[in-house]
Amino acid sequence: MASRTVAHVIVEGLKSLGVQHVFGVVGDALNPLTEAIRTTDGLDWVGCRHEEAAAFAAGAQSQLSGVLGVCAGTVGPGSVHLLNGLYDAAKSRAPVLAICGQVPLAEMGGDYFQEVDNDLLFRDVAVYRATVTSPEQMPRMLESAVRAAVGQGGVAVLTVPADLGDMELGEDRPVRFALGHAVTRPDDAALAEAAELLNSASRVTLLVGRGARDARTEVLRTAELLAAPMVLTLKAKEGFEHDNPYEVGQTGLIGNPAAAHALDRGEALLMLGTDFPYRDWYPKGRKVVQIDVREEHLGRRVPVDVGLAGDVGATLRALLPLLEKAPDRAHLDDARDRFATWREGQRRLADPAHDRRRTGRLRAALDNRDHAVRPEALAAAVDAYASDDAVFTSDTGMATVWLSRFVTMRGSRRLIGSYNLGSMANAMPQALGAQLRTPGRQVVALCGDGGLSMLLGDLMTIAAHRLPVKIVLFDNRRLGMVELEQEQAGLPEFGTVLDNPDFAAVATALGLTGIRVTDPDDLHDGVRKAFETPGPVLLDVTTNPDEVAVPAKPTVGQAWGFAVAKAKEILPGGAG
Repeated sequence: MASRTVAHVIVEGLKSLGVQHVFGVVGDALNPLTEAIRTTDGLDWVGCRHEEAAAFAAGAQSQLSGVLGVCAGTVGPGSVHLLNGLYDAAKSRAPVLAICGQVPLAEMGGDYFQEVDNDLLFRDVAVYRATVTSPEQMPRMLESAVRAAVGQGGVAVLTVPADLGDMELGEDRPVRFALGHAVTRPDDAALAEAAELLNSASRVTLLVGRGARDARTEVLRTAELLAAPMVLTLKAKEGFEHDNPYEVGQTGLIGNPAAAHALDRGEALLMLGTDFPYRDWYPKGRKVVQIDVREEHLGRRVPVDVGLAGDVGATLRALLPLLEKAPDRAHLDDARDRFATWREGQRRLADPAHDRRRTGRLRAALDNRDHAVRPEALAAAVDAYASDDAVFTSDTGMATVWLSRFVTMRGSRRLIGSYNLGSMANAMPQALGAQLRTPGRQVVALCGDGGLSMLLGDLMTIAAHRLPVKIVLFDNRRLGMVELEQEQAGLPEFGTVLDNPDFAAVATALGLTGIRVTDPDDLHDGVRKAFETPGPVLLDVTTNPDEVAVPAKPTVGQAWGFAVAKAKEILPGGAG
């Protein structure tokens, strides 16, 4: 074999892993890398308009496919722009490799133009970070970076100085990653202790997270044996929501009263593959068994009586023979009945004509919003028209609330979002990455107007590649979740109003098909047209900014704060 350059070794290694795309913005320090990609079949460079979008796209590909996601940023500012998307990948445990440019070797450490200390910059976000200073360090450093990212489920950053990428390697050996995955379970004594606690409890509730997704069969069998209602985290929707006779939805601010009641009524709580962070939503004074592959998660959110460190599937397979069948199903049946009642109420809210049925003074007070589309109706329509194998992404905020309540993960649907970092602007670039990785599937981005406008430029990336992404915009002219947080605290709305353009017209100007819906009577036709139109589509739906998502357990303090805030907004001298 002929001698290879550092850049060619990187490209060769990525291709061997099954990587198909590298996302980034070109720059001088990346020129050797992009040239190596240009001359390599099966690995494509995807030029984005912003490196943050590139990192989100790479993270989405990793979450969707299980293959390492890859993004790149050039010297200084280009690498800095990657940070937010990389933090999202890190908190989502998505293996991502960031290849960063650096000033020439001779200039490093001299405060050269655009020089940034990448090893310091990425210290918090990366499980591995290193700067290549000699071609003899390759391919060993690439192998170490990939093993760290895949093995630890995180971000690896490999910095390559501008003049190093074209240097040839002295050693001529292929890249070897030797990746493996260990499946572990707790010892028998710990399993026996957990079984004794669960068997002695009269009412058990399950809290199931993303970490249990590959153990669906075992989780359903556990719920059946224990007659336990199953509360899901948002990230567990895609694995457990469909065809599940034990599911009672989600808890927390986006949840429902049935799930909250199931948690509060349970005598024991069994947590499976979840690190649900909101401590206020856990029941108090209950016996708790937690199973998680990451030992540091055990007891982190709520005191745990028995902590089982191990793979959820392997642990449940060992635990199930020790569990006794629950003598009655009253706890499960009660939770499911409450869940069915709540869902029926939600279905009424999803009727586009719901507001027109209001009468009297309430109707008169709402006349100024009478023609705005209910966001519940938009989410329900998307659920109805999207395919059963669609990949959904959602922006943080109210778009995620409506998705969680009205979009069901039936069939082989997938769900990706910034559900741990909670970043704005994630849905559209994640959809970009997802569509490139799965060209034959429908990809739907549920976007908020604040999030979409933040990284609006990468609509042009979608248009340039003719990616058939369907972007559904909840255009309520507000930072809706921030407004709700302000009003629950008794504060008048401030700084949340957005002066939006006609986003459909903007999309058309950028090369997408733009569709705008402003009247509830046109909603279903608009959604149907968006999904039937070939190529990229932006569906801009003006939704009611006053629509409130009531939490699973609204408190008197929240209600009073909301009332005070509304009075301040409306009465003379207030903010409205």
